[in-house]
Amino acid sequence: MIGLLQRVVEARVQIKGEITAAIGSGLLVLVGIRPTDTEISAIALLTRLLHYRIFSDSAGRMNHSLSETQGELLLVPQFTLAVDTRKGLRPGFSGAAPPLQACLLFEFLVAQAQAQAQAKGRQGSVKSGIFGANMQISLTNDGPVTFWLETD
Repeated sequence: MIGLLQRVVEARVQIKGEITAAIGSGLLVLVGIRPTDTEISAIALLTRLLHYRIFSDSAGRMNHSLSETQGELLLVPQFTLAVDTRKGLRPGFSGAAPPLQACLLFEFLVAQAQAQAQAKGRQGSVKSGIFGANMQISLTNDGPVTFWLETD
């Protein structure tokens, strides 16, 4: 599973001109799902997202995680992250999971993230895009800070 995470001041998802999800300070994560990904991959990615130290401490060093800063999380499905671009002038989509598998895994990832947030008394801090929708994503990247995370 792939997570392209961006530290943001704010981010939002619009569908047909309507804002369907928005967060303040935290992480926007574009999620790519491959055919070999499983629920174990999703949990591994979520664990890394929540604990990856990319927020600054008082000295300006990246020493704090999303969990520590109590920031918000916006998960957005993006099948194009799993494409093959190594040759030619057109992306190969065989690296992306079939739509049903990808949808189920993305929904599992979102549910797990929401359950963890709720267990910590932070319900509402996890938002998501809609699988298969034509979304417009707006963000204010903080830094800018962007990382590519993968799980095996």
